[in-house]
Amino acid sequence: MTHDLTLRPIARHDRDDWQRLWTLYLEFYEATVTAEVYDTAFERILSDDPHEFRGLIAHQDGKAVGLAHYLFHRMLWTVEDTCYLLDLFVDPGIRGQGVGRALIEAAHRDAAGHGIPGIYWMTQETNYKGRMLYDKLAERTPFVIYEKNS
Repeated sequence: MTHDLTLRPIARHDRDDWQRLWTLYLEFYEATVTAEVYDTAFERILSDDPHEFRGLIAHQDGKAVGLAHYLFHRMLWTVEDTCYLLDLFVDPGIRGQGVGRALIEAAHRDAAGHGIPGIYWMTQETNYKGRMLYDKLAERTPFVIYEKNS
């Protein structure tokens, strides 16, 4: 585990650090978003609406080094809600030191604290380093994802 690591919910004063980290995350997946999407996403993360996204930010030695975005949502197969971990990012310079694990576990604890027993996420097949961690923390499912756009 990384020494001197702190995790907490994302706050308004984290905007610059959050945007820097989320931009790096999007670049990893070869994606870009507009300024309007950055603004909207950040406001959603800060919302008090329990059906909106939640965000965690990780700091090591006072520097923002990771983030997680997740969402509690209904599921028809269970009475309880479930938790979708949408985004997880750790600064490449400190990967392998426990930050990603700590963020996943913190999101899972938050879900459990709200009566939600499980958390799930997806990643690209080629995200080998991330998958090395995920294989230790969770069970890989056989589901294939399809996406239809306009």
